[in-house]
Amino acid sequence: MMESILIVDDDVNLCSFLAEELNAEGYRTYSLTNSDNVTEFLKDKDTDLVLLDLNMPGKDGFQVQQEINNFPGIKPKVIILTAHSDVKSAVQSARLGAYDFICKPYDFGKLLASIRKVIEKSK
Repeated sequence: MMESILIVDDDVNLCSFLAEELNAEGYRTYSLTNSDNVTEFLKDKDTDLVLLDLNMPGKDGFQVQQEINNFPGIKPKVIILTAHSDVKSAVQSARLGAYDFICKPYDFGKLLASIRKVIEKSK
């Protein structure tokens, strides 16, 4: 079965780039540029992993991560992608259950390795 990844970032170009690269690696991808629609999306689509930006209009990544934690049933794993890398945010993300905290700009190879590790752990 093809693993699915939801990309949540208000940067449309980043979403498109990540989707293209991850599709080429064999993943099914979905993108949302609005953090307010994440839980509605998860109700309709089986998703293995969420790549989540922290700083977005509307709900921030911490709020979205908390909603994912409270989501009924099987919850997707979360990797945080952010341009605002500070220790406080990394600690808060870890406390909320994020599997990784990756700072932008990031190395795609390192991101891919993290994605593979998270998905392998969840099998």
